[in-house]
Amino acid sequence: MEVETVQVTVNGAATELADGATVADLVAARSGGHDRVAVALNGDVVPRGSWPRTPLSPGDALEVLAPTAGG
Repeated sequence: MEVETVQVTVNGAATELADGATVADLVAARSGGHDRVAVALNGDVVPRGSWPRTPLSPGDALEVLAPTAGG
C-alpha cells in the first residue's frame, strides 16, 4: 500500500511529507525535535501552541527560521 504524501515548499525547497502532517510534524522532522524556531505558513506566523493542530495542505509555502547568535 502506498503512503499518501503532500508536497509543500519549505524555505524555498520542495518537500514531501505524509498526508495529514502538521506544522509540529514538519518542525520535528526538520529540526530533530529542536523547537526554538519560528514558522510562517503562507506568509502568516503560526503561534507555537497551534503547531500540532495546523495541518499542511498541498502547495503550502513555509518558512522555518531559527535564531542565530552574532557578534
